[in-house]
Amino acid sequence: MADRDFYKDLGVPRTATESEIRKAYRNLARKYHPDKNPGNAQAEEKFKAVAHASDVLLNKKKRELYDEFGEIGLKEGFNPD
Repeated sequence: MADRDFYKDLGVPRTATESEIRKAYRNLARKYHPDKNPGNAQAEEKFKAVAHASDVLLNKKKRELYDEFGEIGLKEGFNPD
């Protein structure tokens, strides 16, 4: 299975600043929040994907690992050496 593109999930370019990522996350989280979409499994999955993407991209260390190695760089026990 291919890596997810967290930038695409949030609809921001790879050069996005922290504030741009935060703004995109807030808009999408509001749109797909389970309380706004009760019983909609697709919206719930999108909400989870957006939350995970923002968690990674707003953490400087995680973002560096993701940018260099992709999603595998985020796995526990990953050794970049």
